[in-house]
Formats: sequence, structure tokens, C-alpha cells
Amino acid sequence: MINAPRTSVVLFTRDLRVHDNPALHHATQEGQVVPLFVLDPKILKGSYNRPNRAKFLAESLADLAAALEKRGAGLVVRRGEVAAEVAELVQTVKASAVHMAGDASGFSHRREDALREALDELDCELHVHDDSLFVVPPGQITAVGKTHMSVFSPYHRKWEKEPRRTPLSPPRKLALPAGIETGKVPTANEISSGETAPHMSAGGETAGRKLFRTWLEQRAEGYADDHDDMAGDRTSRISPYLHFGCLSPLEVVTKAWDMAPAFTRQMAWRDFHAQVLAANPKSTQVDLRPRNDRWRRGKDAEREFKAWKEGRTGWPLVDACMRQLVDEGWMHNRGRLVVGHFLCKTLYLDWRWGAQFFVDHLIDGDTANNTMNWQWVAGTGTDSRFNRILSVSSQAERYDPNGDFVRRYVPELSDVPGAKVHAPWKLPTDVRKQLNYPEPIVDVREGNERFLAARGKR
Repeated sequence: MINAPRTSVVLFTRDLRVHDNPALHHATQEGQVVPLFVLDPKILKGSYNRPNRAKFLAESLADLAAALEKRGAGLVVRRGEVAAEVAELVQTVKASAVHMAGDASGFSHRREDALREALDELDCELHVHDDSLFVVPPGQITAVGKTHMSVFSPYHRKWEKEPRRTPLSPPRKLALPAGIETGKVPTANEISSGETAPHMSAGGETAGRKLFRTWLEQRAEGYADDHDDMAGDRTSRISPYLHFGCLSPLEVVTKAWDMAPAFTRQMAWRDFHAQVLAANPKSTQVDLRPRNDRWRRGKDAEREFKAWKEGRTGWPLVDACMRQLVDEGWMHNRGRLVVGHFLCKTLYLDWRWGAQFFVDHLIDGDTANNTMNWQWVAGTGTDSRFNRILSVSSQAERYDPNGDFVRRYVPELSDVPGAKVHAPWKLPTDVRKQLNYPEPIVDVREGNERFLAARGKR
């Protein structure tokens, strides 16, 4: 008697790829595979569902579906509560196992718990692959007597020494059980309607692998010297593809390890933030390390926040970065530090305001990285120098010395030559009037002093 082939469901979440996908790989070793993506109404109605990421997600799902179809199986798409939809499919195909990627957020943990409970009733195994979305999964590196490490440098030293598995090849051939309807891959508007950034990157594994390959060949070796050159734009720009799992972080690190150690250090920050969030799920809204801040409120605060969002603060580097965000759905890493510092420490406005605005626009609006970076900048997170002060002028002089980045995104200043573009208030009065560019909404030195007075100088 011939035994029927074992059937497994692969639940795609933030691992939208076929290369080095542990859930997909291990499921294919067991027999038939049903690739599944569920549009969860909880996510669709949540504050993280925004047009830019919806467009990127729709394109990534279409690309994933095409990759699966080439291998003999399409992407099954369902709409509804995840545990219920998975359980129904498991019963339909008589699956004995479900494979999925592990994640770090409180939402993902609750989803996993609900799924496990539903599958237990069906005598179906749940396999969670914690090495899908991270190089080193949360909880693998710990301090003595703790669930995670809260200081990056010692974490990074351990991270570098952690053994890494070999990236997995994509499956050559897949086959759906007979009679399974794949369903329609959702459009961007079906996920979240609204205007998207005019110049955002295209989603999907195909685009992500091409982008990363080009960066490796042309820019990786100079990353340590050039990655903070804002006008040069020599960063990899792969963060959206990492967020949606169109690229495997392990494969990325493996390929970049020898030629760009400064880049792999940035990948370690990504894992570091994930393990901090996993241990502190409420930190998306609650200060990780409270400083008794009384963030400014009221009409003046709201007016300044509006100017910050619109890139009309009168500080050219800040404004250029904010306009890049709205135009591309992405911002240079150095720029994120500058505008975050300006909001929290110069204007003394709540980091949660900035974090949500980033979520509204960033394609790579990752829960862990966005939250922990904002808390770091605000001095409520893992930065031991919680009263750290940056000079916007110094940042501009150092990372955009000729002003090319500012002129690219602030056309009102396109005719101001060289470094003069960083201080338009010093130009002659008649020239300033012709620029149609605002005067600074705040004196940076006074703003920083106000922050230190409120926080308490060290």
C-alpha cells in the first residue's frame, strides 16, 4: 500500500520570498505544499496599514505568486482572521503541519498563540522558524540572568560570533493538492487606498535581489567611507525588502560579510532592536526608560509639528529629509537621526508623534526598528547618553558639505550656491524674500537648552 503524500501549509507573513525561506524549504522536504497568505482585517484596520506599504506589499505578493507559479504552485490568498482561515485550509487539504516565520512584535506573538491553539484542536503541528526574518533570532543572545541584551556594543560582539547556517536554495518544483482555489492577489487599493509616494521603490523579491546585487557589485566595498554621504546616496536602500522579507537577512549578511563589515554592523542593529522589542512589547507606546518628560503640547507645539511634517521648518537639512520621506517613502539613515533629534530635543515634542508619521510614510516602517530608533533618539531607549545633543548645522556641514542633498529636495534653495544653502537666513534680505522659504521656526541652541532644562542636565 502506498502512503498518501504528507501535506503542509506554508503561512507567509513577512517572508515574501522563495530564496532562503526556512518555512518554505522545510515544508517542501515533507511533501505537498500549500503556500498561503491571509489578509488579516486586524492589520487592515490598524495604524500600520498605510498606502505606501500597501502598494509595496501588493507588488511583493504578486511577485511571490509568480515565483511560486513558475515552480508549479500558485499563492493561495484568503481574507479573514488568520487562525480561522488557516484552520479551515488545514481541514480542506488534510494538512499535518503548518510552517511560518517567527517574528518579534506583540501582535505576531498573539497571532502565533491563536494559531497554535486552533491547530492543536485539529492535531496539526505548528512549526515556527525563528531564523526567517533575522540573522540571529530574538532570545538567542542574552545577558546573564536576562531575556535580552540592552546595550548594543556587547550584543554586537556576541552577534558576530554566533554560528550562521548556510542560506537555503529555493524549491525547484512545487505542487498544490488537487482542487485548491488560489484566490486573487490583492491590489494596493484593496489593502489600503490613498495617495502613495511619487517615487517609491517597486516591491518584490525580484526587484530586491536586483537592487542588492547591484549594490554589492558597485558600492559595498566603499560603504564604510561613503554611507553617510547624503548627496552620494550610497546606502543599499534594501530596508523595505528586509521589512517585507523579500530579501533574507541571513543571505544579505552572508554575501556582504567580507566586503562590508560596517554594513553588517547595521544588520546587527536590526536584530538588536528586534530582541529588545520582543522582550518589551509595550515599548511601541511606552517609554523603555522613562525620563519623566513633559512633552510640549498646545497650539505652538502643533504648529511646529506641522512645519516639521511638511518640511517647512526653515532648517534646510531637516526639511530636505522630510521631503525625501514624503516623495520616496524612504529616508536616508543619517537623515532619520537628524529629523528625530530635531523633533524630540530641539522642539521637545513627543517621539510617538514622529514615530507615527514615519509609519504613515515609510515603506520600511518596521515595528522594532522604527520604535527603537525613535526611542534611542529621544533618549528614552537604549542610548546610555540620554541627553545626547546634535548640532543640525554640524550635521549638514559634515554629511552634505556642498549642499547638493538639500538642493535636490528643496527646490526653493536650488540657486543658493555651496554650503550657503544650509544657512539661508544669512543671505541678504532681498535674496531671502525671493526664495519663498520660511525663516527658522526655532533657534536650535535655545531649543536644545530648553530640552536640557526640562530633562535635567547631567
